[in-house]
Amino acid sequence: MLFTKARLNPANMAQDPALEEDILTADAAAPDTLPDDRIDDERHDEENRLKPRYISKVRDALEAGDKSAVYELVEPLHPADIADLLEIVDKDERADLAASITDLMSSDVVAELNDHVREDMMEALEPVDVAAITEQLETDDAVQLLEDLDEDDQKAIIAELEPETQAAVESALAYPEETAGRLMNRHAMAVPEHLTVGDLIDYLRDEGDLEHDFWEVFVVDQRHHPVGTCALNWILTAPRSVKLTDVMKRDQTLISVTMDQEEVALMFQKYALISAAVVDESGRLVGQMTVDDIVHIISEEAGEDALLLSGAGDGDINEPIREAYSSRVRWLIANLGTAVVASAIIAFFGAAIEKLVALAVLMPIVASIGGNAGTQTMAVAVRAIATNQLTRANTWKIVWRELRVALLNGGTVAILIGAATALLFDPMMGAVIALAVVINIVIAGMAGVLVPVIFDRLKQDPAVASSVFVTMITDSMGFFAFLGLAVVSGLVPMG
Repeated sequence: MLFTKARLNPANMAQDPALEEDILTADAAAPDTLPDDRIDDERHDEENRLKPRYISKVRDALEAGDKSAVYELVEPLHPADIADLLEIVDKDERADLAASITDLMSSDVVAELNDHVREDMMEALEPVDVAAITEQLETDDAVQLLEDLDEDDQKAIIAELEPETQAAVESALAYPEETAGRLMNRHAMAVPEHLTVGDLIDYLRDEGDLEHDFWEVFVVDQRHHPVGTCALNWILTAPRSVKLTDVMKRDQTLISVTMDQEEVALMFQKYALISAAVVDESGRLVGQMTVDDIVHIISEEAGEDALLLSGAGDGDINEPIREAYSSRVRWLIANLGTAVVASAIIAFFGAAIEKLVALAVLMPIVASIGGNAGTQTMAVAVRAIATNQLTRANTWKIVWRELRVALLNGGTVAILIGAATALLFDPMMGAVIALAVVINIVIAGMAGVLVPVIFDRLKQDPAVASSVFVTMITDSMGFFAFLGLAVVSGLVPMG
């Protein structure tokens, strides 16, 4: 089909009345808004979520054992909505639901499922059924489907796969989790460097059924090493006689199969990549990473860091209760241990607190302000480490920056709390709490940066353990600074 701009030009319409009439007729027939299949939809609400009433209908049909009714209700749904439905119903209802909509359980549905739900579903299905679904998936999606299953289940499913798919999946599973080797798409458009633009276009046309999406063609040498890339728009606009080596981009970003997925995402972000070649230890092209994979990685990593900072484990509402309990309780126990340190400091100044009740009233304020300041700085530091903004080269620069921010914050809060305390109690108490707040916020700022940096230097995930230690430091030093200054100032005696 030939596309031109003449049809949209009013001058051309005036010259061709028939054309103008066709366009006006088409406009009159068109609705005022884009078609929306979900207007007055009984299944979706205005926020495109499945309605509780619709879900109840599906559950009632399942309970009645009416598979045809279940199928009729589910069949119009988009694969992503079917995945949502499987996640919403109870665990013991999922197998019956899947059995009622067998031919609707496509690879698209499986790819959209939550990890825990997907694992439950795969364990409930026969290996031959899982293999049939796996065959429809890209290799990276197939690996994601199988990697969390038990080893015996994995082997049983892999044995049912076609030899080519079997080899690709086994090769991917051989790489460590969350590496480029696991996540890459093994279908990459690669051509030899001696071709011309015309040769490449003819090859792509003759190939016909290109089984994957791609945005650039990788040019390789005789050893299958990438030597350059050609974007599709370059290929379409260059003369047929031009050699690929004359139009390709030689400077390219190569990703090692062992590179962590977080580092891959950072490279895509830093260099604004759409796709990138993945190479093995010998430098051979073995696959590609594309931006759609990276979007999932960035979302996953961001959510993971936020949950780790809170000690909530996976933070998944579909996570088994036993796993949720195990991941959360150990950090609560660690917090209990650190809280004992703060309690010991309070006990040390017990006599002073007994003689001046105001100390007990004001102590939580100092600790709370310090804790919030430490959490703010720690969140900034953990994110900076994750995005490679905080490195060995600029650590002390960042520490100095956060120190200045802490001093400004501490001074501002100290003026407010000091003035209020002076009015409610006495000026000396106001001065003591103001100074204690400044000290604790400065300590919190330093701890918020240095604790994540230390964990990072020790090759530990700073998002996991930093919050426990920063909280301990801010609570303990807040109590110590406030109570210690009260004794030193003479407000109360030590004993």
